[in-house]
Amino acid sequence: MYYMKKLLLYSFACLSLAALLSSCSSKSGNSSSKTGIPYADRKSKNNQSGAFAVATKYKRAPGPGLIPIEGGVLVVGGSAIEVPGVEPNIYNYKRQVTVPSFYMDETEVSNTDWLEYLHWIRYNFPEDREYYYNELPDTLVWRQALSYNEPYVDNYLRHPAYRDYPVVGVSWEQASRYCEWRTSRANEFILREKGILTDYKTLAGNGRGNNNNATAAATPKPTNPFNTDAYLNNQYDDKGKNAPIDYNTKAGAATSTAGGTAAAGGRNNQPRRTATLEDGVIMQPYRLPTEAEWEYAALGLIGNTEYENVSQNKIYPWNGLGVSSAKKKTRGMIQANFKRAPGDYMGVGGSLNDKGDLTVPVIQYAPNDFGLYNMAGNVNEWVNDVYRTATFTDADAFNPYRGNYFTNKKLEDSQSGKIALDKYGNPIKENAYSGRKQTWAEKQAQAKRSDSISKSTDPQAAVPATSYQADQRGYRDNQKTLLNEEGVTLVNDKSRVYKGGSWNDMAYWLNPATRRFMQQDESSAEVGFRCAMTMLGAPEISTAGKRNFKNPPQRPYRVSRGK
Repeated sequence: MYYMKKLLLYSFACLSLAALLSSCSSKSGNSSSKTGIPYADRKSKNNQSGAFAVATKYKRAPGPGLIPIEGGVLVVGGSAIEVPGVEPNIYNYKRQVTVPSFYMDETEVSNTDWLEYLHWIRYNFPEDREYYYNELPDTLVWRQALSYNEPYVDNYLRHPAYRDYPVVGVSWEQASRYCEWRTSRANEFILREKGILTDYKTLAGNGRGNNNNATAAATPKPTNPFNTDAYLNNQYDDKGKNAPIDYNTKAGAATSTAGGTAAAGGRNNQPRRTATLEDGVIMQPYRLPTEAEWEYAALGLIGNTEYENVSQNKIYPWNGLGVSSAKKKTRGMIQANFKRAPGDYMGVGGSLNDKGDLTVPVIQYAPNDFGLYNMAGNVNEWVNDVYRTATFTDADAFNPYRGNYFTNKKLEDSQSGKIALDKYGNPIKENAYSGRKQTWAEKQAQAKRSDSISKSTDPQAAVPATSYQADQRGYRDNQKTLLNEEGVTLVNDKSRVYKGGSWNDMAYWLNPATRRFMQQDESSAEVGFRCAMTMLGAPEISTAGKRNFKNPPQRPYRVSRGK
């Protein structure tokens, strides 16, 4: 009896200890499920130098201005129709593809948004008139020989009356550069707001407490403006008070926080590092949407779908066969800004049909079922794809896209891994070396070759040493170019797709399946753009009200109780 009591007490003690250890591990959620070793944690008292840190509290969220779009199956060209009196769009065809979930701008980029871009350039590079000039929209797109549009040439971009109207006169190239700029500005704002970079008050010298003018003066000011790629490569030396702790630095090393100061004693005295992708605070790049993404988002069939059954198809971003609203409160009102008939841009005075003569504000009319405004009419929108008539026949069924030109960030120093930056602090790109991971020996040989090329004045030295084709725009393309009667190329690798219809288009072009093209360095008063962003992780946006398997959450390492 005594033996049994002792055994029971011993078993209970063991179970209690195991439960306690398991509870501690489970509570923190910060232990490896494969080795049992605790992950590094800012709040833990047992962090060791060299400990492995894991972002266990990452929560996905869209970047500023974006709306989540839950992906799925799309029949590209499926909404195409033939309109009497309009030549059929022979380039539309039907094929089922899958579009992954992504983010898209709620609205088109406005004049105010572009003026913010120009302001940043003028403030940060006041002497560089070429940079500012190159990013100015072509306001002469409004000028017509037999129209009095001169007031729009002077006022459309800058006057407050048009501040919320979509920017036009912007080429595909300018739009792409804006996306790159927006990525770094949004990431910098997030990092400074979180204190991972020096916060704005400290930078301005207006902080309180420890963040005083002396600290601000001691904070090193980087030579170039913040760039996301340079920061991730540890080439932007700015660490705020909340910068991640560097557990890979040997204990006792000097702390590197903003202003070169550190809190006295404790874990706050540990050295800091730049944030990495593993920390989950750096957003994915803003970019132009692919053609498939744009068509999927514009059609917005999610509002007509239940358990994979589409109750009503669409030919526009709204329900119905016409362009006017069928709802009781707005019955008969035009749902987009377009040209109703030749010469009819706005209807009869006193009863304007779409309430717009040229463009209208970027938030106008009702949004589609994804919550996106003006996915038909107002302005056409650039997408990322290179134009080919048979893109969707050639492209993959998952996330189809034509336009890949694979590049590497050029190395300035192959030994340290430092990337080369241009005078604006942006990475310099070069053709990708290989379509697979190189061996260490191959990588070293390529690094030596790159170093010799950078030092050589012989133009032939830049000829690639391998046959790898970084430019994939013509992959599976049997028709590389189209020529007109004079033999001039109409379609080439710089022909870019635009979609959606504009204020100067008939209703036919409002159909999301229609597509046209223009050279990437050209612009028009009828073409604007909006940005997109890749969504990482699970494709489902929300599980509310949906059936799901009750899978247990990912659990941390638990101490084995044994037998």
